[in-house]
Amino acid sequence: MTTLTAKDKSTVKAFWEKISPNAAAIGEDALGRMLVGYPQTKTYFAHWKDLSPGSAPVKKHGATVMGGVAEAVAKIDDLTAGLLSLSELHAFTLRVDPANFKILAHNILVVLAITFPNDFTPEVHVAMDKFLASLALALSEKYR
Repeated sequence: MTTLTAKDKSTVKAFWEKISPNAAAIGEDALGRMLVGYPQTKTYFAHWKDLSPGSAPVKKHGATVMGGVAEAVAKIDDLTAGLLSLSELHAFTLRVDPANFKILAHNILVVLAITFPNDFTPEVHVAMDKFLASLALALSEKYR
C-alpha cells in the first residue's frame, strides 16, 4: 500500500490550493481523455447522449469527480473512512470496476502536468501520484 508522508500531504494540500480554482476544467479534461483513450470506460456512461470531450455531461461529471478529489484532500489523513460513502456508492449502486479509478487518476495526472508545467515538479508529481493512488484504494474499499 502507498503511504502518504507528512511531506506528501503538505505538498498535495499546497498544490491543491493552487489548482482548485481550475478543478472543474481539470476534471472535464481528464474525464474526456479517459473516455477517448480508454473507450471501455464509456459503458458506465451509456445513458449520456454525448460522451465527447467538452460535452455537457462530461463537463458536469468532471466537476463532480473533482469535487470528490477536493473532499479527499480535506480528508487526507483518513481517506478510507472519509470516503466511505463514495466507496459504497461506486461499489453497490454504480458498480464501477475499481480499475477505472486508477485510469482516471492517470488522466488527472496528465492534465495536471499539461496545465501546470512549472508547478508540476517531480516532487509534486510523486506526491500527487501517491495521493491519487491512495484515493483509488480508498474508493475500492467496499469492493473487498
